[in-house]
Amino acid sequence: MPAAAGAPRGPGAAPAPGALPPLFEFELPRTWRRVDFISDLHLSESMPRTFTAWAAHLLRTPADAVFILGDLFEVWVGDDAAALPFERLCLDTLAAAASHRHVAFMVGNRDFLAGADLLRQCGLMGLPDPTVLGAWGRRMLLSHGDALCLDDAPYQAFRAEVRSAAWQRQFLARPLAERLRIAAEMRRASAGRQRFDGMSNADVDASEAVRWLHALGAAELVHGHTHRPGSELLAPGFKRHVLSDWDLDGGTRAEVLRLTRDGFERVAPTA
Repeated sequence: MPAAAGAPRGPGAAPAPGALPPLFEFELPRTWRRVDFISDLHLSESMPRTFTAWAAHLLRTPADAVFILGDLFEVWVGDDAAALPFERLCLDTLAAAASHRHVAFMVGNRDFLAGADLLRQCGLMGLPDPTVLGAWGRRMLLSHGDALCLDDAPYQAFRAEVRSAAWQRQFLARPLAERLRIAAEMRRASAGRQRFDGMSNADVDASEAVRWLHALGAAELVHGHTHRPGSELLAPGFKRHVLSDWDLDGGTRAEVLRLTRDGFERVAPTA
């Protein structure tokens, strides 16, 4: 079925350390049987095999819905980037998938400038970060994950700056070519990459994650960002499921976290 169009909360809406996130909930239709979660694909022209695997899965998965939890793109400098050939191909793929199944999108640290135009063009549902998902009697918290990496204070300060409405207005007012150049320069420089991504050894703060889960009435956290796929207890009664990054050009990583009535399983992308 076509996905409902929606818009994420405004820039900078993720809670600051110490503040509890607002409650946003989405309940799965009871008729759904499978839901796929993916994140951290970092799609770019330089990764054609990763793009091909993602497109094939999005279009052929047996799941009723695909939830993309951030960093779908290596970089997204504004919705006018849809005019670029590779970006247009990605959006056309999203739109084709959304015409057959529900596709939801949450921004990450690489594509936080994805906005309402992208969602509307592709027929996607925008997911605030975080979102509480109700699924067959279970409640789980969905997040990209970067807002919970509290030990990385410099990144959190940078994140707060670029998520502000003022910063985004000023940046998006620049010509597209200039924004692309700035993004490319930051990706080339190690200092710039660390500003966008945070420290490579940073992880979700377990106590803060449990505080969010407890406050929002959820027992499980699903997140990406850290590129450390796996599932583990955060505390008694609270568990997290970390999504895999995808890299089929320089590596062999590509994994889908699938939810059914029986629970979570990790599966290879549908070819």
